[in-house]
Amino acid sequence: MNAPAISIDGLRDAIATTREQLVHGGEALRAAYEAHPRTATVLKGRARMVDEAIVRLWQSCGLPAQAALVAVGGYGRGELFPCSDVDLLVLLPAPAGADLQARLSTLVGALWDVGLEIGHSVRTPDECLDAAAQDITVQTNLLEARLLTGNADLFDEFSARYREMLDVRAFFKAKQLEQEQRYARYNDTPYSLEPNCKESPGGLRDLQMLGWIARAAGLGRNWRELARRRLITGEEAADLRSVERFLQHLRIRLHYLTRRSEDRLLFDHQEKLARIMGIEATAAKRASEVLMQRYYLTAKKVTQINTILLQNYGTEIFDDRGGPAIVINPHFQAVRELLDVRHEQVFEQHPSALLECFLILQQRSELKGMTARTLRALWLARKRINAAFRADPANRALFLQILQQKRGIVHEFRRMNQYGVLGHYLPAWRRIVGQMQHDLFHAYTVDQHIMMVLRNVRRFTMGEHAHEYPLMTRLILAFERHWLLYAAALFHDIAKGRGGDHSRLGMEDAREFCEQHGLSAEDTGLVVWLVEHHLTMSHVAQKEDTSDPDVVRRFADIVGDERRLTALYLLTHADIRGTSPKVWNGWKGKLLEDLFFATQRLLRGATPQQALGLDDRLEDARNMLRFYGLRPGVEDALWEQLDAVYFMRHSAEEIAWHTRVLYYRTEADEAVVKARVAEEEDGVQVMVFTRDQADLFVRLTGFFGRLGFSILDAKVHTTRHGYALDSFMLQSAGPDTNYRDVVTLIEHELAQRLNRPDAPIERPADGRLSRQVKHFPITPQVSIRADEAGRHHILSLTAADRPGLLFGVAEVLARHGINVQTAKIATLGERVEDTFLLSGGGLSQEAQVVRVERELLDRLHV
Repeated sequence: MNAPAISIDGLRDAIATTREQLVHGGEALRAAYEAHPRTATVLKGRARMVDEAIVRLWQSCGLPAQAALVAVGGYGRGELFPCSDVDLLVLLPAPAGADLQARLSTLVGALWDVGLEIGHSVRTPDECLDAAAQDITVQTNLLEARLLTGNADLFDEFSARYREMLDVRAFFKAKQLEQEQRYARYNDTPYSLEPNCKESPGGLRDLQMLGWIARAAGLGRNWRELARRRLITGEEAADLRSVERFLQHLRIRLHYLTRRSEDRLLFDHQEKLARIMGIEATAAKRASEVLMQRYYLTAKKVTQINTILLQNYGTEIFDDRGGPAIVINPHFQAVRELLDVRHEQVFEQHPSALLECFLILQQRSELKGMTARTLRALWLARKRINAAFRADPANRALFLQILQQKRGIVHEFRRMNQYGVLGHYLPAWRRIVGQMQHDLFHAYTVDQHIMMVLRNVRRFTMGEHAHEYPLMTRLILAFERHWLLYAAALFHDIAKGRGGDHSRLGMEDAREFCEQHGLSAEDTGLVVWLVEHHLTMSHVAQKEDTSDPDVVRRFADIVGDERRLTALYLLTHADIRGTSPKVWNGWKGKLLEDLFFATQRLLRGATPQQALGLDDRLEDARNMLRFYGLRPGVEDALWEQLDAVYFMRHSAEEIAWHTRVLYYRTEADEAVVKARVAEEEDGVQVMVFTRDQADLFVRLTGFFGRLGFSILDAKVHTTRHGYALDSFMLQSAGPDTNYRDVVTLIEHELAQRLNRPDAPIERPADGRLSRQVKHFPITPQVSIRADEAGRHHILSLTAADRPGLLFGVAEVLARHGINVQTAKIATLGERVEDTFLLSGGGLSQEAQVVRVERELLDRLHV
């Protein structure tokens, strides 16, 4: 391929001119868009501007006429977002020689020099087709290829060959699989609090995929053409144009705001985006919450129409795989393993079919979903679920049947939520659809969190998941009418966002539902009680001293009987796990389990001491020591120095572990530190035994903080002969920490430091607040009050989590001579709710309590 020599000066001038034009042109596009926000102004305008720039540089680099420069991907479609990459294909009739390779390298360098983010490939038609056959992404990018300049004949020949090799059926299946994988990557939900407006379910990628399949199958090039072919209705086409524009505006604004290709709706941007888009706060919601609720409703509509259109595509593309309809009943039939209405007016003429269809899907495992026309009819008829519908005993019975089925409960409730049926049947539900939760604890909107809790309770009943939490499975399978837990799960957070105590408000909704649906007084009482107390067990387990018999007794008084205890335990477990992947850990599970068994024993007639299992615990610990080959009586020297509080606060296994380490050195001159990986390998347990010394708790928190560990639990104990016997549960902030690697480090370094009590206290590095906390700040709260026995004081604090926080608290307490007996550290996402049992320091004097509270608040404010 012969081509003229490149003029270095001419190329340099072209680069300078092009860069200036792109900068000024980009500013003009932004100004025009902000004056009159139209998506085409930016998307089409930037594509045209980049076309001119690339063609100019192509010519300046003297590329031969035999080559073709092709726009692919979104750029091939003639649309470019403000900071999107520019995808190019250089099409050659034959592999490039050295001169052409040099020119192409010069071109690519020039494109980067003018400020374009370039993705490029250089291929012959054969190479392109081979790559497309191997990679669905390449095949998709080539689908919208557009010639920019160069050899038109070569491009036309390639385009024709590409169309010939395109297997529409294989393409359709591949894009469906690709969507499923993408959904799995984003947890199958568009309702995370920081969704990706391009890639998350319900985002722009879903709409682009629908366009790609339609183009590949020759079904249409826009929503209007699809409506003409009756693949969607005119109303759906209008909806698609509307939601597409909204998502495009959102992404354009996000690019302009961040000045980069950012597609995540992070907390950092939500309030600013709302303001830029002219969205204002309401009396009950921040502007960002209004924006995000609109986004979630948009994403919901996208996923609805996506499901309908994919089914219709499938019918067109696989027109030979249909079979005769199998009649199910007067209202429904089965078509290609999908539930289908027998005629378009089924829901209009028989409104109860709006619930019946979900029940049929549960009862007939061969059905994989609903046909497109059924889904469309369902969506259009949802408003027929009104007060008269809800009052109909037959419909109430249908709803209860759906709740009581052996399979498909979570699938069908999610489908009912997706298509608006659940919100119309339970009016209170409609208010929580797409509602954000800015407590930095929940990772999902309220309705999706409830669906996660329902899923978790449901999984307890399923044999294939029994290995995950075998105790939960055993308890729920022995629980009569366990579907009542599903009802409690549906209502436990249904009153979120109304103001006031959502537990109290939600129990009224639950009571109304139960009474209207004919539940017995006993079952109604259980569901209502669970909604009222769904936070109680987690509060007691994580914030109170459950080794105190009075704490367990008070909790048992609230529970009342073993059936309620079991129900609350199951719901609490499911609720915590349904908030965020970061919140649940084995330590929290152990706290709940210990409280459950202690309360169960108390309810079965044991004394408070027996309920805590002190005698059994000591006997179990002795048996473990014998198992390890230690002769009877070796534990006596150590145990004589320990009081009942120590034995109540530690499990039999922990007591045996401490004893094996310390039985022969109860008068050790040097510190003894032992560490081990916790169960499920999600943390490290550390035991410290040393002569009591000033500021010990401060030193320990400083050391752990410097290593980057969070303290989940601390049990601080002083023996009768003046030794500190403290134990800690630690967890790393990093997700990939190998705890086995740090055990020896902790044992060696911590012992060395404790053996130098006069050395300066190590201060952990002050950490920065997370970006979530910056945008949704938490007002610190501190409370110090005497416990019921009057022997100790309880410090409760709430604050935004950050490295070094616990060290700061310990430092204030040490300065006032206050001793920490136990510490329960509850980290809920970005929020900490910590509880300490304190003694000493003049806390019996009110003025001293006020001073300490004030200093702690000053330390917690950021």
